[in-house]
Amino acid sequence: MELKRFNIQDMLTTKNRWSAGIAFTFLIALLGYLLALLPGFNHVGQLACAIIIAVVYRQFFGYPEALKSGISFSSKRLLRVAIILYGLKLNIGIVLQDGFWLLLRDAGVITFAILTTIGLAKLFKADKTISLLLGVGTGVCGAAAIAAVAPIVKSKDEDTAISVGIIALMGTVFSIIYIILRPFLPLDALQYGVWSGTSLHEVAHVALATAPAGNDAIAIGMLAKLGRVFLLIPLCFILIGIMRYKNKNATGSKIEFPWFLIGFILFSILGSYVFGHSIPVPDYIMDGLFSLTTWLLTAAMVGLGLNVSLKELRTKALRPLVAMTLTSIALSIIVFLIV
Repeated sequence: MELKRFNIQDMLTTKNRWSAGIAFTFLIALLGYLLALLPGFNHVGQLACAIIIAVVYRQFFGYPEALKSGISFSSKRLLRVAIILYGLKLNIGIVLQDGFWLLLRDAGVITFAILTTIGLAKLFKADKTISLLLGVGTGVCGAAAIAAVAPIVKSKDEDTAISVGIIALMGTVFSIIYIILRPFLPLDALQYGVWSGTSLHEVAHVALATAPAGNDAIAIGMLAKLGRVFLLIPLCFILIGIMRYKNKNATGSKIEFPWFLIGFILFSILGSYVFGHSIPVPDYIMDGLFSLTTWLLTAAMVGLGLNVSLKELRTKALRPLVAMTLTSIALSIIVFLIV
Protein backbone atom coordinates (compact mmCIF):
# COMPACT_ATOMS: atom_id res chain seq x y z
CA MET A 1 0.00 0.00 0.00
CA GLU A 2 1.41 3.38 -1.02
CA LEU A 3 1.83 5.82 1.83
CA LYS A 4 0.94 9.42 1.15
CA ARG A 5 3.47 12.06 2.06
CA PHE A 6 2.44 14.06 5.14
CA ASN A 7 1.37 17.55 4.16
CA ILE A 8 0.11 20.06 6.72
CA GLN A 9 -1.96 21.71 4.00
CA ASP A 10 -4.02 18.52 3.69
CA MET A 11 -4.72 18.59 7.41
CA LEU A 12 -6.17 22.08 7.45
CA THR A 13 -9.34 23.52 5.97
CA THR A 14 -9.18 26.84 4.15
CA LYS A 15 -10.57 28.68 7.16
CA ASN A 16 -8.17 26.92 9.52
CA ARG A 17 -5.20 27.76 7.29
CA TRP A 18 -6.26 31.40 7.32
CA SER A 19 -6.60 31.45 11.13
CA ALA A 20 -3.39 29.50 11.64
CA GLY A 21 -1.49 31.88 9.35
CA ILE A 22 -2.60 34.93 11.36
CA ALA A 23 -1.79 33.13 14.62
CA PHE A 24 1.65 32.25 13.25
CA THR A 25 2.47 35.93 12.60
CA PHE A 26 1.38 36.83 16.13
CA LEU A 27 3.48 33.97 17.53
CA ILE A 28 6.59 35.38 15.88
CA ALA A 29 5.52 38.86 17.04
CA LEU A 30 5.44 37.45 20.59
CA LEU A 31 8.90 35.93 20.14
CA GLY A 32 10.08 39.34 18.92
CA TYR A 33 8.59 40.94 22.01
CA LEU A 34 10.38 38.44 24.28
CA LEU A 35 13.66 38.88 22.42
CA ALA A 36 13.35 42.65 22.81
CA LEU A 37 13.30 42.20 26.59
CA LEU A 38 16.87 40.90 26.58
CA PRO A 39 19.80 43.27 27.22
CA GLY A 40 21.03 44.76 23.97
CA PHE A 41 17.94 43.75 22.01
CA ASN A 42 15.83 46.05 24.21
CA HIS A 43 17.29 48.97 22.26
CA VAL A 44 16.40 47.37 18.93
CA GLY A 45 12.71 47.00 19.74
CA GLN A 46 9.95 44.46 19.21
CA LEU A 47 9.34 45.33 15.57
CA ALA A 48 12.90 44.84 14.37
CA CYS A 49 13.37 41.70 16.52
CA ALA A 50 10.23 40.13 15.06
CA ILE A 51 11.35 40.86 11.50
CA ILE A 52 14.76 39.32 12.21
CA ILE A 53 13.10 36.15 13.54
CA ALA A 54 10.77 36.00 10.51
CA VAL A 55 13.66 36.38 8.07
CA VAL A 56 15.73 33.71 9.87
CA TYR A 57 12.74 31.34 9.91
CA ARG A 58 12.31 31.77 6.16
CA GLN A 59 15.96 30.93 5.48
CA PHE A 60 15.98 27.75 7.61
CA PHE A 61 12.47 26.39 7.14
CA GLY A 62 11.24 28.08 3.97
CA TYR A 63 8.00 29.95 3.45
CA PRO A 64 5.04 28.20 5.16
CA GLU A 65 2.87 27.87 2.04
CA ALA A 66 0.08 26.10 3.96
CA LEU A 67 -0.43 29.28 6.00
CA LYS A 68 -0.08 31.73 3.12
CA SER A 69 -3.66 33.08 3.20
CA GLY A 70 -3.43 34.07 6.87
CA ILE A 71 0.09 35.46 6.56
CA SER A 72 -0.99 37.54 3.56
CA PHE A 73 -3.98 38.82 5.55
CA SER A 74 -1.65 39.98 8.32
CA SER A 75 0.81 41.66 5.96
CA LYS A 76 -1.91 43.51 4.04
CA ARG A 77 -5.18 43.88 5.98
CA LEU A 78 -3.82 44.06 9.51
CA LEU A 79 -1.16 46.47 8.28
CA ARG A 80 -3.84 48.89 7.10
CA VAL A 81 -5.73 48.59 10.40
CA ALA A 82 -2.50 49.35 12.27
CA ILE A 83 -1.89 52.47 10.18
CA ILE A 84 -5.47 53.65 10.81
CA LEU A 85 -5.03 53.19 14.56
CA TYR A 86 -1.64 54.89 14.35
CA GLY A 87 -3.59 58.08 13.63
CA LEU A 88 -4.51 58.20 17.33
CA LYS A 89 -0.86 58.97 18.09
CA LEU A 90 -1.04 62.19 16.07
CA ASN A 91 -2.39 65.18 17.99
CA ILE A 92 -3.28 67.59 15.19
CA GLY A 93 -4.21 70.33 17.65
CA ILE A 94 -0.72 70.45 19.17
CA VAL A 95 0.90 70.52 15.75
CA LEU A 96 -1.30 73.38 14.51
CA GLN A 97 -0.80 75.35 17.73
CA ASP A 98 2.93 75.43 17.15
CA GLY A 99 2.19 76.97 13.81
CA PHE A 100 3.42 77.37 10.31
CA TRP A 101 7.16 77.39 11.03
CA LEU A 102 7.13 73.95 12.63
CA LEU A 103 5.49 72.42 9.56
CA LEU A 104 7.75 74.38 7.22
CA ARG A 105 10.85 73.07 8.99
CA ASP A 106 9.53 69.53 9.02
CA ALA A 107 8.62 69.76 5.33
CA GLY A 108 12.22 70.77 4.67
CA VAL A 109 13.48 67.77 6.67
CA ILE A 110 11.25 65.35 4.73
CA THR A 111 12.15 66.84 1.36
CA PHE A 112 15.88 66.75 2.17
CA ALA A 113 15.72 63.14 3.42
CA ILE A 114 13.84 61.81 0.39
CA LEU A 115 15.72 63.71 -2.31
CA THR A 116 19.15 63.10 -0.76
CA THR A 117 18.52 59.38 -0.33
CA ILE A 118 17.24 59.07 -3.90
CA GLY A 119 20.16 61.13 -5.22
CA LEU A 120 22.74 59.00 -3.40
CA ALA A 121 20.91 55.86 -4.54
CA LYS A 122 21.33 56.92 -8.17
CA LEU A 123 25.01 57.63 -7.53
CA PHE A 124 25.51 54.19 -5.94
CA LYS A 125 23.16 52.46 -8.43
CA ALA A 126 21.07 51.23 -5.51
CA ASP A 127 17.59 49.69 -5.64
CA LYS A 128 15.17 52.54 -6.37
CA THR A 129 12.14 51.29 -4.44
CA ILE A 130 14.02 50.42 -1.26
CA SER A 131 15.89 53.73 -1.42
CA LEU A 132 12.63 55.68 -1.80
CA LEU A 133 11.07 53.83 1.15
CA LEU A 134 14.16 54.46 3.29
CA GLY A 135 14.08 58.14 2.34
CA VAL A 136 10.43 58.36 3.41
CA GLY A 137 11.12 56.43 6.63
CA THR A 138 14.07 58.69 7.46
CA GLY A 139 12.19 61.89 6.74
CA VAL A 140 8.79 61.10 8.26
CA CYS A 141 8.24 58.44 10.91
CA GLY A 142 10.06 55.22 10.18
CA ALA A 143 8.17 51.95 9.78
CA ALA A 144 4.67 53.49 9.82
CA ALA A 145 5.56 55.87 6.98
CA ILE A 146 7.14 53.07 4.95
CA ALA A 147 4.06 50.90 5.48
CA ALA A 148 1.75 53.73 4.38
CA VAL A 149 3.74 54.59 1.27
CA ALA A 150 4.58 51.01 0.15
CA PRO A 151 1.23 50.23 -1.54
CA ILE A 152 1.23 53.61 -3.28
CA VAL A 153 4.62 52.99 -4.93
CA LYS A 154 3.72 49.31 -5.47
CA SER A 155 6.59 48.01 -3.38
CA LYS A 156 7.10 44.25 -3.16
CA ASP A 157 6.51 42.74 0.27
CA GLU A 158 10.16 41.77 0.60
CA ASP A 159 11.33 45.30 -0.27
CA THR A 160 8.97 46.77 2.32
CA ALA A 161 10.19 44.34 4.98
CA ILE A 162 13.84 45.03 4.16
CA SER A 163 13.23 48.78 4.40
CA VAL A 164 11.40 48.50 7.73
CA GLY A 165 14.16 46.32 9.17
CA ILE A 166 16.87 48.75 8.10
CA ILE A 167 15.05 51.83 9.39
CA ALA A 168 14.31 50.20 12.76
CA LEU A 169 17.89 49.02 13.21
CA MET A 170 19.64 52.20 12.05
CA GLY A 171 17.23 54.43 13.95
CA THR A 172 18.14 52.57 17.12
CA VAL A 173 21.85 52.93 16.37
CA PHE A 174 21.48 56.69 15.85
CA SER A 175 19.43 57.03 19.06
CA ILE A 176 22.17 55.35 21.09
CA ILE A 177 24.79 57.58 19.44
CA TYR A 178 22.71 60.64 20.41
CA ILE A 179 22.59 59.46 24.03
CA ILE A 180 26.37 58.95 24.08
CA LEU A 181 27.04 62.38 22.55
CA ARG A 182 24.54 64.34 24.67
CA PRO A 183 26.86 65.14 27.64
CA PHE A 184 29.44 66.56 25.25
CA LEU A 185 27.11 68.74 23.17
CA PRO A 186 26.52 72.48 23.79
CA LEU A 187 22.74 71.95 23.90
CA ASP A 188 20.32 72.39 26.78
CA ALA A 189 17.48 69.91 27.33
CA LEU A 190 15.00 71.74 25.06
CA GLN A 191 17.50 72.16 22.22
CA TYR A 192 18.51 68.52 22.50
CA GLY A 193 14.83 67.51 22.37
CA VAL A 194 14.23 69.58 19.23
CA TRP A 195 17.35 68.11 17.60
CA SER A 196 16.25 64.55 18.37
CA GLY A 197 12.63 65.04 17.35
CA THR A 198 13.55 66.75 14.09
CA SER A 199 16.26 64.34 12.92
CA LEU A 200 15.61 60.85 14.33
CA HIS A 201 13.62 58.26 12.44
CA GLU A 202 10.72 56.96 14.55
CA VAL A 203 8.66 58.16 17.51
CA ALA A 204 10.18 55.34 19.58
CA HIS A 205 13.69 56.47 18.63
CA VAL A 206 12.92 60.02 19.77
CA ALA A 207 11.60 58.67 23.08
CA LEU A 208 14.71 56.53 23.53
CA ALA A 209 17.13 59.36 22.77
CA THR A 210 15.40 62.06 24.84
CA ALA A 211 14.58 60.01 27.96
CA PRO A 212 18.01 60.60 29.63
CA ALA A 213 17.59 64.37 29.14
CA GLY A 214 14.38 64.60 31.18
CA ASN A 215 10.67 65.26 30.68
CA ASP A 216 11.11 68.66 28.98
CA ALA A 217 13.35 67.11 26.32
CA ILE A 218 10.87 64.27 25.78
CA ALA A 219 7.93 66.67 25.42
CA ILE A 220 9.59 69.04 22.95
CA GLY A 221 11.10 66.10 21.06
CA MET A 222 7.68 64.51 20.61
CA LEU A 223 6.22 67.82 19.47
CA ALA A 224 8.93 68.18 16.85
CA LYS A 225 8.28 64.61 15.71
CA LEU A 226 4.51 65.08 15.52
CA GLY A 227 4.92 67.70 12.80
CA ARG A 228 6.70 65.17 10.60
CA VAL A 229 4.03 62.54 11.27
CA PHE A 230 1.34 65.07 10.33
CA LEU A 231 3.02 65.65 6.96
CA LEU A 232 2.73 61.94 6.10
CA ILE A 233 -0.80 62.71 4.92
CA PRO A 234 0.04 65.31 2.22
CA LEU A 235 3.16 63.32 1.27
CA CYS A 236 1.02 60.27 0.45
CA PHE A 237 -1.27 62.35 -1.75
CA ILE A 238 1.73 63.89 -3.52
CA LEU A 239 3.13 60.42 -4.21
CA ILE A 240 -0.26 59.25 -5.49
CA GLY A 241 -0.25 62.14 -7.98
CA ILE A 242 3.33 61.42 -9.07
CA MET A 243 2.67 57.70 -9.55
CA ARG A 244 -0.51 58.35 -11.53
CA TYR A 245 1.32 60.81 -13.75
CA LYS A 246 4.19 58.39 -14.36
CA ASN A 247 1.83 55.53 -15.17
CA LYS A 248 -0.85 57.43 -17.10
CA ASN A 249 0.12 55.79 -20.38
CA ALA A 250 0.90 52.36 -18.94
CA THR A 251 -1.70 49.62 -19.15
CA GLY A 252 -2.48 47.72 -15.96
CA SER A 253 -0.65 50.26 -13.83
CA LYS A 254 -3.59 51.99 -12.19
CA ILE A 255 -2.73 53.42 -8.77
CA GLU A 256 -5.47 52.50 -6.32
CA PHE A 257 -6.41 55.11 -3.76
CA PRO A 258 -5.17 54.01 -0.30
CA TRP A 259 -8.47 54.32 1.55
CA PHE A 260 -6.82 53.46 4.84
CA LEU A 261 -5.38 56.99 4.79
CA ILE A 262 -8.92 58.31 5.26
CA GLY A 263 -9.12 56.16 8.37
CA PHE A 264 -5.75 57.51 9.51
CA ILE A 265 -7.02 61.09 9.12
CA LEU A 266 -10.33 60.28 10.84
CA PHE A 267 -8.63 58.67 13.84
CA SER A 268 -6.20 61.58 14.05
CA ILE A 269 -9.16 63.96 14.30
CA LEU A 270 -10.90 61.74 16.87
CA GLY A 271 -7.75 61.47 18.96
CA SER A 272 -7.08 65.20 18.77
CA TYR A 273 -10.53 66.70 19.30
CA VAL A 274 -13.02 64.02 20.44
CA PHE A 275 -11.48 61.33 22.64
CA GLY A 276 -10.62 62.88 25.99
CA HIS A 277 -12.54 66.05 25.11
CA SER A 278 -16.22 65.69 24.22
CA ILE A 279 -16.00 61.93 24.83
CA PRO A 280 -14.02 61.03 27.99
CA VAL A 281 -11.76 58.03 27.42
CA PRO A 282 -9.72 56.51 30.30
CA ASP A 283 -5.97 56.46 29.83
CA TYR A 284 -5.85 52.68 30.12
CA ILE A 285 -8.09 52.33 27.05
CA MET A 286 -5.92 54.65 24.98
CA ASP A 287 -2.81 52.83 26.18
CA GLY A 288 -4.47 49.57 25.19
CA LEU A 289 -5.19 50.90 21.70
CA PHE A 290 -1.57 52.04 21.35
CA SER A 291 -0.41 48.56 22.39
CA LEU A 292 -2.83 46.96 19.92
CA THR A 293 -1.42 49.18 17.18
CA THR A 294 2.11 48.00 17.98
CA TRP A 295 1.11 44.33 17.94
CA LEU A 296 -0.84 44.62 14.69
CA LEU A 297 2.03 46.45 13.02
CA THR A 298 4.50 43.85 14.30
CA ALA A 299 2.38 40.93 13.07
CA ALA A 300 2.04 42.64 9.69
CA MET A 301 5.79 43.12 9.44
CA VAL A 302 6.32 39.45 10.30
CA GLY A 303 4.17 38.60 7.27
CA LEU A 304 6.37 40.83 5.13
CA GLY A 305 9.57 39.48 6.69
CA LEU A 306 8.65 35.92 5.75
CA ASN A 307 8.94 37.00 2.10
CA VAL A 308 12.56 38.13 2.47
CA SER A 309 15.33 36.09 0.89
CA LEU A 310 18.76 36.63 2.45
CA LYS A 311 20.33 36.24 -0.98
CA GLU A 312 18.29 39.16 -2.30
CA LEU A 313 18.86 41.04 0.95
CA ARG A 314 22.62 40.94 0.35
CA THR A 315 22.31 42.06 -3.24
CA LYS A 316 19.57 44.69 -2.81
CA ALA A 317 19.96 46.20 0.66
CA LEU A 318 23.61 47.19 1.07
CA ARG A 319 23.69 50.19 -1.27
CA PRO A 320 20.34 51.64 -0.11
CA LEU A 321 21.59 51.19 3.47
CA VAL A 322 24.71 53.22 2.71
CA ALA A 323 22.62 55.94 1.01
CA MET A 324 20.20 56.10 3.94
CA THR A 325 23.01 56.17 6.52
CA LEU A 326 24.81 59.05 4.78
CA THR A 327 21.51 60.93 4.53
CA SER A 328 20.82 60.41 8.25
CA ILE A 329 24.29 61.66 9.18
CA ALA A 330 23.88 64.75 7.01
CA LEU A 331 20.40 65.40 8.44
CA SER A 332 21.68 65.12 12.02
CA ILE A 333 24.48 67.58 11.34
CA ILE A 334 22.30 70.13 9.52
CA VAL A 335 19.56 70.09 12.18
CA PHE A 336 22.19 70.34 14.94
CA LEU A 337 23.61 73.49 13.30
CA ILE A 338 20.23 75.21 13.04
CA VAL A 339 18.83 74.28 16.49
